[in-house]
Amino acid sequence: MATTTERGPATATSEPADQEIRRSTRTGPVLLTTLTWILAIGFFFPVLWMVLTAFKTEGDAQSSPPTFVFTPTFEQFATVFDAGIGPYLANSLGATVISTLLVLLLATPAAFALSMRPVEKTQDVLFFFISTKMLPVVAAIVPIYVVVNNVGLLDNIWTLIVLYTAMNLPIAVWMMRSFFLEVPSELLEAASMDGASLGRTLREVVLPIISPGIFATALICVIFSWNEFFFAVNLTSANAGTMPTFLVQFVTSQGLYFAQLSAAATLAALPVIIAGWVAQNKLVQGLSFGAVK
Repeated sequence: MATTTERGPATATSEPADQEIRRSTRTGPVLLTTLTWILAIGFFFPVLWMVLTAFKTEGDAQSSPPTFVFTPTFEQFATVFDAGIGPYLANSLGATVISTLLVLLLATPAAFALSMRPVEKTQDVLFFFISTKMLPVVAAIVPIYVVVNNVGLLDNIWTLIVLYTAMNLPIAVWMMRSFFLEVPSELLEAASMDGASLGRTLREVVLPIISPGIFATALICVIFSWNEFFFAVNLTSANAGTMPTFLVQFVTSQGLYFAQLSAAATLAALPVIIAGWVAQNKLVQGLSFGAVK
């Protein structure tokens, strides 16, 4: 009886503690989910407001307090198309697609060599690649401008293609090398024993395995190239202007045209959003490639 009496308080004390643990266990995920939604809405709200403003009149867009109930209109989109968005859109598409293809064409063999056939100074080579991203672009714009002007490629789309390729190549090599490192070495040995050349091994064995990583790398390069503004605004004008430079037209000395700028920005963001939506499955696979072994 004495033993039973001594255990009774301990058992009674442990029950509230267990209930508190279960309560905190249930509360933690709920708070985390709520915080995640708040952050997601906070990040998405500016984009949503931009899209809504694109369908407002200029008066509604600049009203204070903001107008939440309004009659949608396509007037601003018509104004944007009348302003000549076509050449800017074509230049952005050309520079982005061609530079991304060149980056993949150059980064694939480089990353394959640095991962599958490393040499003594591999780490030094990798550091050299990434160190080129450490130089501020503004520090290099003057010599780049002088060189481009001397060779007669000022306001030329190929200038942007070369610069965008050089800009994205280091990060592409680093990303693709991490994907190549996740390929089992046994596959390469089996392909070699079957008599496959190095090029055939890369094309038929390695690339299909890391295809999600290639899509992820390509999408990152597309986003960086499409949004690039500094080179475009300093090295182009009428002939090779891109979408970011087109948006500047709506910031005038007379003021800021919010509705027109929102319509132009919506159209500018649409191709990248579509590309991300189309490649979302490959993007998720690529970004998580090698995370679980």
